Order: sequence, then C-alpha cells, then structure tokens
Amino acid sequence: MDVEQARARLAAIRAAGSKVSTDELDQLWAASETVRPEDILGSWKGSAFVTGHRVEGMLEQANWHGKRFRSASDVQPLICRDAEGELFSHVEPGKGEAGLWMVEFRGESTATMVYDGQPILDHFTSIDADTLLGVMNGKGCSRRGAALLLRP
Repeated sequence: MDVEQARARLAAIRAAGSKVSTDELDQLWAASETVRPEDILGSWKGSAFVTGHRVEGMLEQANWHGKRFRSASDVQPLICRDAEGELFSHVEPGKGEAGLWMVEFRGESTATMVYDGQPILDHFTSIDADTLLGVMNGKGCSRRGAALLLRP
C-alpha cells in the first residue's frame, strides 16, 4: 500500500464507521511517514477508529474533539467539548497531560505522545501535511487504539 492508497483506504474506513483491523492498521502505518515533534505542533481535530481498545467508549463519553500540541513539553491529549460546546483540556481521564518525544515504534523513530500520568504512548505518522495517523499502545493494553488527526 502506498500513501495514495492509504488516503483512499482511510476515507473508506471513516465512511464505513471507522472499524479497522490490526492488520489493516499495520498496513496504514507502513504506508505513512514518520514525523518529528516540531512537525506536528498546533491543534488537531481527532476521530477514533474502532479497534476494540478500551479507551474508545471513554473518548465518546468525554466528547473528545482532538489534541493540542503547544510544544514538545506541553501537550493536551484530550481536548473535549463541554455542555456549551466550548473546548477544554480534560485532564481527569488522561490523568494529566502529556509531552512529545522521539520514540522507536516498529523499527522507526517517530513523534510519540507520552502521557504524564499513565503508561500510555501515542505514536504518530503522517499521511499528508494535514493528516496524522496515531496508534495508542502501552502497558496493560491488549489491543492498540488508533485515531486520525486532521488540521482544522
């Protein structure tokens, strides 16, 4: 699968309800490019894939909107909407906020969000300049979670 095929497949997955298998997630990851923390700074709108990961229900319940990377040491992983529709950093479910580090995942070093309060890592790759693929894993996670992030 090349990058163009990955873009088309991502659009089809989203149109069909965002369910993705582990094998397909691996193929999408392989077709994308690694990124550095400075490449992804800013606000991103998120949408979770359905992989069976335990965090999927929490994201929906929290009214998750996306992520905000202010700097490598100042990351808000759970930007959510409150009852009035205002965005805020929801620190309770994530047990704090996060930072960005270069971490090796699948044999490649890429920008990785490291949560401050729990053993979870979100690894990021780029589908294009405005689209990131994020894969969540960590201690105690039997399935990987995944999300698509788009620049607003």
